[in-house]
Amino acid sequence: MIAETLAGIALVKSAVDGIKSTINTANDIGDIAKYVDNLLEGEKQVQQQRSKKSGSSLGDQFGIESVAQEVIDARIAQEKIQEMRTLVDLRFGPGTWQSIIDERAKRIREAKEAAEQARREAMKKHEEFVENLKMSVSISAIVAAAVGLLIFLLTIL
Repeated sequence: MIAETLAGIALVKSAVDGIKSTINTANDIGDIAKYVDNLLEGEKQVQQQRSKKSGSSLGDQFGIESVAQEVIDARIAQEKIQEMRTLVDLRFGPGTWQSIIDERAKRIREAKEAAEQARREAMKKHEEFVENLKMSVSISAIVAAAVGLLIFLLTIL
């Protein structure tokens, strides 16, 4: 559990180092985009690990070391994000960081909506397939019964 949290906070710290090393020479936001993405992903991992409690022993969940590590890592991640917000806004103008966050949220929402739409379409196709299969089986049964009845009637006569 702590190893996963450390991975998240390590990602945050490496992203911050990357942004700091390239922010002054960056010509546009694309030059640091990978680091920003890693920063946000690392922060997400820290938050997910903090809220994830299943699969751990009670000692891991409620132990002082575990709780303290989770709280400190979450605060460090938030501090680093605030620091990067200031750096990016100073370098590229006020509101740039918020624009990045808004665009990222929009893309995540669109991806979720697209995945949901694809799931609905797949479900619809499956239902159509099942309906067509039922119809085919019904028609086949009716044809088989009709052929059987015809053969029976021909053998009687």
